[in-house]
Amino acid sequence: MNYGTLPSRLLNAVDSLPNPRAQMFRGAEGWKPISSEEFLRRVAGLSTTFVELGVKPGDRVGLFAANRPEWHTADFAITGAGGVTVPIYFNESPERITYILKHCGAKCVFAAGAAQMQKLQAARAQLPELEQIVLADCGPDLPADCLRYETLIAVAGGADIAAYRMRASQVLPGQLASLIYTSGTTGEPKGVMLTHTNFCSNVADSCANVKFDAKDDVAISFLPLAHVYGRMMDYTYLFHGITIAYVAVVEQVAQALLEIHPTLLAAVPRVFEKIYARVVEQGSTRTGLQRRIFGWAMGVAARSALWRSGEKSAGLGMKMEWKLADKLVYSKIRMGTGGKLRLVFSGGAPLAKELAEFFWAVGVPIYQGYGLTETSPVLTTNYPENRMRSSGKPISNVELRIAEDGEILAKGPCVMQGYYKSPEATREVLTADGWFSTGDIGYLDKDNYLFITDRKKDLIKTAAGKFVAPQPIENALKTSPYILNAMVVGDKRKFISALIVPNPATVAAKAAEQGIKFSSNKEMVAHRFVRLLIEGEVTRLTANLAQYETIKRFALLPEDFTFDNGGLTFTLKLKRRVVEQQFHDVIEQVYADVAVPRPILQN
Repeated sequence: MNYGTLPSRLLNAVDSLPNPRAQMFRGAEGWKPISSEEFLRRVAGLSTTFVELGVKPGDRVGLFAANRPEWHTADFAITGAGGVTVPIYFNESPERITYILKHCGAKCVFAAGAAQMQKLQAARAQLPELEQIVLADCGPDLPADCLRYETLIAVAGGADIAAYRMRASQVLPGQLASLIYTSGTTGEPKGVMLTHTNFCSNVADSCANVKFDAKDDVAISFLPLAHVYGRMMDYTYLFHGITIAYVAVVEQVAQALLEIHPTLLAAVPRVFEKIYARVVEQGSTRTGLQRRIFGWAMGVAARSALWRSGEKSAGLGMKMEWKLADKLVYSKIRMGTGGKLRLVFSGGAPLAKELAEFFWAVGVPIYQGYGLTETSPVLTTNYPENRMRSSGKPISNVELRIAEDGEILAKGPCVMQGYYKSPEATREVLTADGWFSTGDIGYLDKDNYLFITDRKKDLIKTAAGKFVAPQPIENALKTSPYILNAMVVGDKRKFISALIVPNPATVAAKAAEQGIKFSSNKEMVAHRFVRLLIEGEVTRLTANLAQYETIKRFALLPEDFTFDNGGLTFTLKLKRRVVEQQFHDVIEQVYADVAVPRPILQN
């Protein structure tokens, strides 16, 4: 099947679904639009520049920018010239930038933003093969050996667009479109080779049943475009003529939701965990009748979740209760997300069942999916028939099977060509007949819904030989209003323990009821009241686990895991090995005396 190419799909959307605000960005005076016609003009102008700089079909071009209109301008300019886009996370370190650009052999880089310019300049001395840099939005002090994007596209016109259309028609579906480098949590990052067919098939097959509305739908783009999930979703929006509003950093998402009122949203579980934590924090600050109403509404949400998600029916009493709770509480929660979300997609990692149920109950429908960078990325989706806890059914033209050891294997047009310059690594995960080993453990139920239990490499093997999947336990702990984050440890140990980050806002509110106050997070995690509070939550939330899975001890940490402190990847997944190294002494203290299982606090 011919799915087309990225530039051909863009041209088709521009021609058939013209949009006066195809792209939106926040300037000094508020949100500003860019029409699809102007977007194409910029793409064509920049593509002409790349060709004049010597970019030929198959050449790798680095793309170093946050989520912004110029990201897609550069991407389609590169791929429309037959080039290969090599995205780099906008806040990447100079060392990792150097590695990626050296490994892929990029001779040209596009970067946007002063911070990106500075990081690129810091790495340039280590990149003798890098010939040209095109910079956007970098102020008046442009390095002498760099080209200014704004100047290059200023005079682009009809001739450039015609030339772009001609070049785009010569790009073949099987050509390499991008190298996406993995986060490298278990070694050097690998360059995943994805073709135009990989991307375009994933857009077509994963959204085959989704009803988009080019006139009224608005999507918000904040998942890093260096990551395949956010990139594929944005391709989906662009190819369906849907407005994209760009948000450069995740900290600006909350405000953007209130300003843009999006109807479509794609995010990773950590984003939903933070939204849930904020809701609980706000509820914990209420007093008197408002506090009681909030608590009652949360109870109604728990009881009505399966009805709201379409898995069960509800009686008149439940419907009446929900309607009142919606008027008093849920409608206000939805207003905090802009008030118009109708389709929300979650991917990147399993979403806790309790969180999914909560959002469905309050009127924010979240459809979980599953995939990997190597599969472009979507393999399964819960849309339109949602089943809680599952990652959905395989999308069209994708086959799944479960290996003898429980590993999920996948085959389809979205599966990568392989790892760039790494034939041995490719052979380890990709068979000659196209079956890809995902590295995830899971099972398919009788209706072909996929359930993921954990990453194969993340499984913890206790000293007794028992295998423990940490993610389900962590997800359960994070549903506590008093727990912000958690990481389970215990590989080769006698029992399972956890590093737990308390939620400062909710814990402080609870402590205040007893007249207890904390001057810092460090003082908070050292307090006996907090230890007992978290201990009770751990016991409550892990009561249904097998004995060998239960958390016997825990350490409380004063600060959350973040990208900046090295604890998270740029897609907000835990870097387990890094966290274990960072808190080696804390973990050793947890296991120092195995005779008496008890919590140990970090001082």
